[in-house]
Amino acid sequence: MPTLKTRINVSLPRAVDIMLARLAKRDDVPRATKALDLMKLALEIEEDTLWDARAAQRDTRGARFVSHKNAWR
Repeated sequence: MPTLKTRINVSLPRAVDIMLARLAKRDDVPRATKALDLMKLALEIEEDTLWDARAAQRDTRGARFVSHKNAWR
């Protein structure tokens, strides 16, 4: 059956597999769903880290401030 989602194969270390199974059981969802949720969360954290690093570079003495209105043009 065709799907619109991309499939990937991932080999999990035993400890990660056990934890994933426990979390999926706790949340009463399939392991694949729990793995996807955790990957999405990890990507959000990674994105936040990158934006924080960019903000830290710009947050210097004498930095030019941009209004909210102009920042989102």
